[in-house]
Amino acid sequence: MAVTEKKYHVGLGPGDVGDYVLVPGDPFRTPLIAKHLDGAREVAFSREYRTFTGKVDGVVVSAMSTGMGGPSVAIGVEELYELGVHTLLRVGTCGALQPEVKMGDLVIAVAAVRSEGTPDGYVPKEYPAVASLDVVNALVESAQSARVPYHVGVMRSVDALYSDLVPDQMPRPDLRSELEMWTRAGVVGNDMETSTLFIVSRMRKMRAGTVCLCVDEVGAGEIHHLDPSYMDRMLSVAVDAIRRLIKRDASAAQRQ
Repeated sequence: MAVTEKKYHVGLGPGDVGDYVLVPGDPFRTPLIAKHLDGAREVAFSREYRTFTGKVDGVVVSAMSTGMGGPSVAIGVEELYELGVHTLLRVGTCGALQPEVKMGDLVIAVAAVRSEGTPDGYVPKEYPAVASLDVVNALVESAQSARVPYHVGVMRSVDALYSDLVPDQMPRPDLRSELEMWTRAGVVGNDMETSTLFIVSRMRKMRAGTVCLCVDEVGAGEIHHLDPSYMDRMLSVAVDAIRRLIKRDASAAQRQ
């Protein structure tokens, strides 16, 4: 059934959004992304979902915030799917779980540990949260081209952010050992949204990837406000990754 009116939560209708969408959590990060798009304009600001739409190499691309946590991500992805979007790229922040991941570094997720609950409404825990290989490859190539320090690995998504930041202050005595276990398992970082993004996108046959800016090193117990240039650097890498995907998609379409 064709969409003829604006979606209830995101406030977007037909023609408002491109096929490629960058999805930060923070509504005030979307105007920062818009600076990297050609002719971008704000098309909606509904609840936590703030959207700018412009172009990359002549192709319509959007940036829509999702708010914090899995539930709002799932709603946003579902409504973007109904509007015909096929590629999503999360541009967020994360805390490090490996000592070599430093503040300001980029973390590119190939998959995510499902330590939060929203995807359980879709599929059992045994179903893995996995990124699109196309998006991962584009992000790695973009980070390499920009000579930005980056790490590729498994993210872990959680519901209770501060239980990971200050586990010793929580009622659960096992939180510290649980965090140490995930570190020993090689998980590179924690966020709140990647697992849900990967699961819902895959259920709807959309491509999805995640790149995060590290804002909390191992054992720091505090989220840091970094110089804005670090965020801008990540956004530049993300938009370049979208540019690479657009070129590859166009080439693939020509070969068919």
